[in-house]
Parts: sequence; structure tokens; C-alpha cells
Amino acid sequence: MRQEPKDFLDNLFKAAVGAADPLSTLAGFLPPPPKGRTIVIGAGKAAAAMAKAVEDYWEGPLEGLVITRYEHGLPLNYIKVVEAGHPVPDAEGAKAADDILALLKGLSEDDLVLCLISGGGSSLLAKPGEGITLEEKKAVTRALLASGANITEMNTLRKHLSAIKGGRLTVAAHPAKVVTLMISDVPGDDPAVIASGPTVPDATTSRDARAVLEKYGIEIPPSIDAYLNSPTSETPEPSHPVFKESRSEMIATPQMSLAAAADIAASNSITPVILGDTIEGEAKDVAAVMAAMARQVKFHDQPAAKPCVLISGGETTVTVRSGGDDTGRGGRNAEFLLALAVHLDGLADVYAIACDTDGIDGTEDNAGAIITPDTLKRATEAGLDAKEYLARHDSYSLFDALGDLIKTGPTRTNVNDFRAILIL
Repeated sequence: MRQEPKDFLDNLFKAAVGAADPLSTLAGFLPPPPKGRTIVIGAGKAAAAMAKAVEDYWEGPLEGLVITRYEHGLPLNYIKVVEAGHPVPDAEGAKAADDILALLKGLSEDDLVLCLISGGGSSLLAKPGEGITLEEKKAVTRALLASGANITEMNTLRKHLSAIKGGRLTVAAHPAKVVTLMISDVPGDDPAVIASGPTVPDATTSRDARAVLEKYGIEIPPSIDAYLNSPTSETPEPSHPVFKESRSEMIATPQMSLAAAADIAASNSITPVILGDTIEGEAKDVAAVMAAMARQVKFHDQPAAKPCVLISGGETTVTVRSGGDDTGRGGRNAEFLLALAVHLDGLADVYAIACDTDGIDGTEDNAGAIITPDTLKRATEAGLDAKEYLARHDSYSLFDALGDLIKTGPTRTNVNDFRAILIL
């Protein structure tokens, strides 16, 4: 290998992010201009970059509004960018959602609504259902985030507590044609799950939403209980006629990013093994399995001979125990890496990186981190007990002390987590 292991892994991550950059991928998916108006709307961590790509390549007049996470905005000429709260919704997102609905009023069949959707849109496009306050919805969101619920479960509930998600935006835009361009951050790339599918039909029901609450023991106020019992909480089904004139396109997916990283590995004479783009589960548990796979490569050259790199995507979870000593800092990628380091226990010639492609691991200022064969040794020498830090979900603090955090700032895209384990 011509590069240092840490530089090599960093380059794989950069390739994964680059493959999902809307400034280089969106143009080929733009529809032809309509006879009437073009209204651009959208929500997600990539919304500002996607809107910029539209402005750069669109032929004809346009107007609109997109919502993105704080510090993820860009200055645009025709499309307004609003920054709002993520992963917990706030008043800015709620107001912007109302403004988007106002833009869709009075459209005709000659008009086009171009909707730009990416991960994070569920929290950013915040308009609670009738009778539910934003504070009540925020409380449920926080409880779900701490419960270990996966993204599909979270978005099932979000859709049925919303006045705008689960296909309701397409209903609001009717009779205009709706074209949705999406960057996937969910396992399976299901359009109905990405940002809770604001423009696509929904096959889930309010009963499914209740099942999520019951599964994780989430307590709800009377207002949410009443709303889920009302017909208003049901989302438009696939058979709804408004969807006949709408379509969705994926402009970037996790698999595309994994493939781009694999190409970089192969060009460096490192055999890439893509384990999957839909890996979910508790971060610690996924780390245990992947540590075992790294050992299998190290000692038995299976499933590939050394040197190789195990590449994967998806979204792990971190369950915070109620009443436990969970006083630390760190997102799911840093927790995965700390658990991986503990399981590898200093195994020679094994390096790993794990980062969120949006540049923000959880709610911290890092994208992720990197581990080396001497991570545990360096931690011990610094007086840090890795197992203790892992037990209290304090991976950020440990990697910060070791200088092994990766900080990119917002990437303005999002195809979920990227993990690569290099075995030399």
C-alpha cells in the first residue's frame, strides 16, 4: 500500500462522501421545465446543496424554500434556505413547514413542484398534527432517540404525528406535477422512509405507529393518543389518485458511496469486501461481529486474503439506559469504534474508521473517529479506561483525548454511516 493506513481510510471516507455530493450528481435527474411555475421545496441535511445544484443547472425561472440543519445552509439567489433544529424539531422548522404549504396553494396542472429530500428531513419539516403541540412532539422524538428505535420505526411514528409528511405534501400540491429527487440515508432506500416520505404514498397505519410506542414503552400525552385515534392521523395510501402524476428519483444512495470507496481501495491494491449497505443494530453488537470478521481475515484469510478492507454502511443505534450512568458524549460511529477497539484488544495490523457521511456523528462536532492497533495502549498510557468510557457512552471524550476524532464540518449530504476496517 502506497499510503499510511490512516490516510488510506480517510481517503475512502472522502470518496464515499464525494459520491453523494448533489453538486455533482443532481443535474442529470432534473425534469424539463413546465409550462407554468416551478416551485422548489425540500428538507434535509443536503437540502441547501441540492437547491444550489438546481439553481446552477435549471433553465428558466424558479422560486421556493428548503429547510436544512443549522450550519448546513448556503447562500442562494432564488430559493430561500431556512436552518432549523435536528434531530429534535424546533419552531424554525415548524414555521418553515407552514411557509412551504403556503407556496403550494393555488397551483395548476401546468406547474411543477420539484421536491428535494434527504436524511434529516423528518425533524426539519416539523408540522405536528392537529391538536399536538411542538413541545409534545419534541418530547416523543427525544424518547425515541434514546430508546434504540431504528430509523424506519421512528419515521413510521413521525408520519402519523405530522400534518405534512407521509405523502401529504403531494396532496397539498395537487393538481401540480410533483417530482422528488432524493438522497437516501435509510436501509433499503425506501422513498417512504427517507425524511418520512413527504411526497410519496405511505403503506403504514396509525396502528403501526402505536405499535412502535408500545414496543419501546414510550408514554404519550392525551393529545397524541387522541390524534392517533382520529382518521386525520392516517396518511394517503398508494392508491390515492394524486400520486398518478408524481415520481421519485434516487440521485445518491449508500451503495453508490460504498462502491466509490471500494474503487479507491482496489486502485491501492487493497481487496475491498462490501459487507452491506443496510447494517443495523446496537453499535456495540455490530462492533463485536465485525471484530470477529477482522480476526477471521487476519488469521485465516477469509472471506478475503490480506491486505483487504471490510466496507459497510447502514445505521447503528445507541440505547441510553434510563437512570443509568450515561453521562458521556459520543455518537453511534464513535461508540462503534470504541467497542471495536475493545474487542480487537490491540490486534496487530488492523485499523478502522467510522463516520457519518453528513459530517456530524449524533449531536457532536465530529464526523466520527479512527482507531489503530495501539488505540487501547495509548488510552491506558493516558490514564483512560476504554471499557469504562464505553460503558457510559463517552467515546467522544476518549477519542478527543487521543487526537483521533475526525472533524469535517457539515458535508451537506447524507447517505448514512460509513465504516471501513483495514487488515494488513
